[in-house]
Amino acid sequence: MRSPRDLPSVDRLLADERLAGEPHELSVAAARDVLARARDELRSGGEPGPLVDAVLEELGRVRRPSLRRVLNATGVLVHTNLGRAPLATSALERVVEVGTGYSNLEYDLEAGARGSRQDHLASLLCRLTGAQAALVVNNNAAAVLLALAALAEGREVVVSRGELIEIGDGFRIPDVLARSGARLVEVGTTNRTRTSDYARAIGPDTALLLRVHQSNFRVVGFTELPTLPELAELARRHEVPLVDDLGSGALTTLGDEPTPAESLRGGADLVTFSGDKLLGGPQAGVAVGRIDLVERLRRHPLQRALRADKLTLAALEGTLTLALDPARASAEVPVLRMFHEPFASVHARAERLAVLVRGEVEETVARVGGGALPLAELQSAACAVEESLAESLRLGEPPVVAVVRDGRTLLDCRTLTDVEVEEVAAAVVAARARADDGK
Repeated sequence: MRSPRDLPSVDRLLADERLAGEPHELSVAAARDVLARARDELRSGGEPGPLVDAVLEELGRVRRPSLRRVLNATGVLVHTNLGRAPLATSALERVVEVGTGYSNLEYDLEAGARGSRQDHLASLLCRLTGAQAALVVNNNAAAVLLALAALAEGREVVVSRGELIEIGDGFRIPDVLARSGARLVEVGTTNRTRTSDYARAIGPDTALLLRVHQSNFRVVGFTELPTLPELAELARRHEVPLVDDLGSGALTTLGDEPTPAESLRGGADLVTFSGDKLLGGPQAGVAVGRIDLVERLRRHPLQRALRADKLTLAALEGTLTLALDPARASAEVPVLRMFHEPFASVHARAERLAVLVRGEVEETVARVGGGALPLAELQSAACAVEESLAESLRLGEPPVVAVVRDGRTLLDCRTLTDVEVEEVAAAVVAARARADDGK
């Protein structure tokens, strides 16, 4: 049995001709890692494999992208862990066009002078929502934070206790309020808040009323909340703005999700929402509403720190352009297409996959996800295969993320495209082959 002393030096290991063309510093680091693992293996009584092969594998691992494309077979349309909304082809084309070279991001071509990145999407967002003005930042949490900092720093914000929500990764409305410099004033109870509760809380230090959409939960049963027009009338009477945080960003009617246009028509002065999720674009946050309020957000110092980059703006512009034609958007924006696709089409896709992999079709329930429509159930169909394949599918290339339930791996076909069915089938075949080799 060899001892650690028998291992070659780094220089001797790198003298192998197979490593001759590799960057020196990268190869040295890889060789040191491989030799360290080999020493540990020898000390524990093992025998390391070919060292040069291990260095080449280490170099490949270092170069392999960490952020990778994944096939979503979970049945969750807006899967936060899997990147939320996939982009439409036209949105991706705009990203490539703008990202390949230079752009007029902050240059006014007509005036030949400096411009604002906020001008590119403002008219499009105003047309889609009926707002006077619009502003884009890097996500909806940023839009809420900016609105509170710009409109309520050092003053009071009135919110119903039933809307002090927490969504994914510990994002809590009270924490955002605290970071903005505003002071939270809670009114009502968890399940019942009346207009009179808001009225009693309004005082000389009140900056605004905040309504927060219950994104990922619903309170049912003995409940009460003021309507948006009731809150808007109260806000007007006391001459304070009403800010409505919608979260999901649906531009067309989807279940009971409110749209920004409906909110503004109902009397909200400023509305914030996501550019991804049910809008189906990139991660972004949007604030639309009264021109004087949006201008205060634009001029606040935080706006520069929270603004969206050119690729986000390009992808969002491509998505919003599709939204001008709702029928086209339903067909081309992936999240909307999956939401509206007839069950018969999903079932047929599951049947085709089942034939390809010798699986069984099982009817399932898909979910919207992403903190939107938590009670909505979308009839779906999956191809069921062996439970033991789940891990191998997840670790394959491309990775396939599925659901394990009742002793089987379910490949939900509402979140797979027709083209992806072929890839999933190949992944299942490869996973079974790896399992057979390991026996």
